Amino acid sequence: MKELTFGTLIAVFEEIFGPTLFWVMVIVAAVITLAYFYVLIRDRAVSWRKFLRAQLSMPFGAVIAVIFVQKMTHSAFSDIGGPIDLIILLGIAVMGAVGAAILVYTFDALFLQKPGKQVD
Repeated sequence: MKELTFGTLIAVFEEIFGPTLFWVMVIVAAVITLAYFYVLIRDRAVSWRKFLRAQLSMPFGAVIAVIFVQKMTHSAFSDIGGPIDLIILLGIAVMGAVGAAILVYTFDALFLQKPGKQVD
């Protein structure tokens, strides 16, 4: 692999997760992101109560993302071989944490907010 291109990354992710699961994850992430933007535009402000709950979910999202990737790649923590492996693992954890926060905030705003209740 001489060049790191967008097509190469897609091919690698399809190889790791399988084409069906990869594209389902991409679609689900896009839908959740659009729902998050909808909530932010609809509410015109960030609810700090929802934001706190979203932040509390971040460690769980990080751990779940790392375990998910470890299972999909059939790896173990003992397979970490160098600094780049650790950087990738930390990147996966960060993406899982941010994804969990966005998911929890969006879910809370769309499904748990009582109708007519003022945004805090």
